[in-house]
Amino acid sequence: MDLTYTAEDEDFRLSVRAWLEDNLVGEFAALRGSGGSGREHEFFEERRAWNQHLAAAGWTCLGWPVEHGGRGLSLLQQVIFHEEYAEADAPARVNHLGEELLGPTLIAYGTEEHKARFLPGIRAVTELWCQGYSEPGAGSDLAGVATRAHLADGRWVVRGQKVWTSLAHHADWCFVVARTVPGSRRHAGLSYLLVPLDQPGVEIRPILQLTGTSEFNEVFFDGAETEESLVVGAPGDGWRVAMATLGFERGVSTVGQQVGFARELAAITAEARRNGTLDDPVIADRIAEARLGIEVMRTHALRTLSSYDAGSQGPEASVSKLLWARWHRDLGELAMEVRGASALTVGPPYTLDEQQSLFLFSRADTIYGGSDEIQRNILAERVLGLPKEPVQ
Repeated sequence: MDLTYTAEDEDFRLSVRAWLEDNLVGEFAALRGSGGSGREHEFFEERRAWNQHLAAAGWTCLGWPVEHGGRGLSLLQQVIFHEEYAEADAPARVNHLGEELLGPTLIAYGTEEHKARFLPGIRAVTELWCQGYSEPGAGSDLAGVATRAHLADGRWVVRGQKVWTSLAHHADWCFVVARTVPGSRRHAGLSYLLVPLDQPGVEIRPILQLTGTSEFNEVFFDGAETEESLVVGAPGDGWRVAMATLGFERGVSTVGQQVGFARELAAITAEARRNGTLDDPVIADRIAEARLGIEVMRTHALRTLSSYDAGSQGPEASVSKLLWARWHRDLGELAMEVRGASALTVGPPYTLDEQQSLFLFSRADTIYGGSDEIQRNILAERVLGLPKEPVQ
């Protein structure tokens, strides 16, 4: 990827920076730094209003083609936006799953009716989405999906359970991977369905996390229905569509994520300097190693994104997930070592500070979004050519 910024790119950066400075004021100023992984409970409705404000000004769906309501910006300009957004400490957006995952999937695989029905609501942040993939017996092993759906009187009837469903308690719709071909196994016979959540036959139960918050959910489908036409791709071909969605998941917004990581590291470094632990050569070495890790992640992310821009979605995404997940988990551990014994005490009531929340929530980083074990299997099979594990 050519990282040389043109004059047009620099003008675009200045326009993003100026807009954020002019708009993160008043009621929105209080939202700075709020939301994100482990903190989605913070000011959710206020952040929804901010996200809709972004949409009204044309700052959503930047990479979508213009004909589908997007800006059609270059990859490098999308990177610039996400970097500037993170540098401004702007609040985490509430529509990531719709804008970054489902929207591109519908553009690539959806019918014209799907696009006309759903893309405007995603772009305007008037309909929120969640992802119905993981199940109690099929977490990272998505091919083990047991949720089933069958056609009855022109509608799909869905029965099963999904788990770790991010923000389902705020979502209007869920894109659900379900088994629709009786007797099928593994990757075959799955379909990618668009299911409304506000209906009988859907129960959503938030999961209480170690952080004391609940952004993940269990979702139970007991006869929930959706229209026959609301299957993306052909019935039974859901695996291909689901994998495409996962490719979009590790897109350009990850560059902004790394700016947030750098801010967390800076806070830990400042604490180490304040309490004297920076004088410990082991701590100093780990902080230096963490700084190098951010540069490695950024360089690899940009290289990976350039291959996406060329139409490839290879195993580089698995390397990215391994890099940032382990790095961020280790950062949480480093934060506790720098803090020392005081990091072990809370409340009452049970109130965690930012670094304690970082430590506890980052324990899940190597599990959600595709566990480390699954990412290593992908690399072993697709890069090293090792044999697949036998199907049980």
